Formats: sequence, C-alpha cells, structure tokens
Amino acid sequence: MDLEATFGHSQPIVGMVHLDPLPGAPKFDGDRNAVIDRARTDARALEAGGVDAVMVENFGDAPFYPDDVPKHVVASMTRAAGAVAEEVALPVGVNVLRNDAAADLAVAQAVGADFMRVNIHTGARVADQGIIEGKAYETMRERDRLGADVAVLADHDVKHSAPIAAEEFTAESLADNVERGLADATVVSGMGTGHAVDRDELQQAADRREEFGLDVPLFVGSGVTADTVGEILSVADGVIVGTALKAGDASGDPVSEERTREQVAAADEVREH
Repeated sequence: MDLEATFGHSQPIVGMVHLDPLPGAPKFDGDRNAVIDRARTDARALEAGGVDAVMVENFGDAPFYPDDVPKHVVASMTRAAGAVAEEVALPVGVNVLRNDAAADLAVAQAVGADFMRVNIHTGARVADQGIIEGKAYETMRERDRLGADVAVLADHDVKHSAPIAAEEFTAESLADNVERGLADATVVSGMGTGHAVDRDELQQAADRREEFGLDVPLFVGSGVTADTVGEILSVADGVIVGTALKAGDASGDPVSEERTREQVAAADEVREH
C-alpha cells in the first residue's frame, strides 16, 4: 500500500468522526439532521487541526450488530460519510461496527471513500457480540467485483475482543491478514477504545512484519496522545486517533481543533514531510 498515494503522507494521522447514535439504535434521539451536522462539524475541526484523513464510524450504535447491520444503518452511514466527504478535502475512510465489511465496501464505493477498517478480517474472535468470524474471502472478492479502489486496513488482535485459538495462532494472524487475507495495511490497538497499545506488542508486530517479509503499513488504532505519538511513530507507519482529539475525556465528545493541532504538531516533530 502506498501511503503517500492514499493519504498524502508517508506517516498519516487519521482522525475519527465518531457518529452519534443513528436511527434504529437504542440511544438515537430522533434528530437525523443533528447527526449529520455533528459529523460535518467534527470533520471540519479535524481538517482545520491538520489531520491527513478522517474515518467515519457508527460509534454511537451500541450494542452493535456482529457482522450484518440492517439496511437502514447502511443508508445512514452512507448519508453521513457522503456529508463528510463533501465537507472536507481529505481522504475519507469508513468503519461499520462491529464488523460489517460488506457494508464498509458499499458505503465507501457509494461516496467515493478511500479506505475502510475491518476489525476481524481473518480468523475468529470472541467479542461482546459473541463469536465473530473474519470474511476476507468475501470482502476481497466483493471489492474486485465492485471495482472499488478502497484500501482495507485490517486489525491484528483487535480491541474489545479476545482470540479463540492459541497465542501462537494470534501471532501468526498478522501474516494471515496480509498473505492470506490480502489486507492492504494492519492495525494494532490497546484493549479498548482510548486505551494505549502495549509497546512490546507493537514492537512484536513490527518485528513479525519484518520476519515474514511483509510489505504492509502498520497503524496504531487506539490510545494515541500528543505525549505518545512521537514514540509510536518511531515504530508505526501511521495512527488512527479519536478520543485524544475530543474536547472532553469521553470518546463521544465533540472534536477539539486545538487538541487536534497539538497532536499533529507533536507528530510533525518526528515524522518526515
């Protein structure tokens, strides 16, 4: 994957647009337009703060469907992602929680998005939704069938879940994501949203990438802050940031342009331009 071509930077910072609860979700407040307005506002703040890309996610829809969201969720995600794509002059990504890669592709293709995140691409894991199986065999064929120029960022040992198989298989899953799942990039994260990645595990992922000779970018997908982004980018090729860019301490808070600027400035001290 050519990060410069997709993100315009060799070590991109991807800012999260965490959507408020969508229609049909238990916490939806009944105002569809407010969801879109908030998405636009957060996207503008991220762009003004200097991120290289944004990713739209149905963060407020808990409890999440495991891997096949209803059509109305796809429709709402398409509307929100399309609004964000119109609002900012940045690459746009999509993540339909918990793990609906087919919906990711549909939304991304419809709005002209550039990338998508798949939390469980190969193998199987236990999450709060139960056992979720990766469907790389369907995702990559569907991408080809659609002719979609959408990069797949696949998680390795994704947050809010645990492996079913032995630890040795989990370690091998990074190679499986790329060599057998054909993912364009891999993502490592902490135990949950906003939780820092274990530095030893990050280094292990980087070492395993080298060991297997994998030509694939490595992203960190949770817990990145202005204080840690420099150290993380000494190992990783990019970061996906949500909670640390918010005006408050909660992941669902509005994006702070000031905090975003601080994060980007800290990253710029170590990353190449």
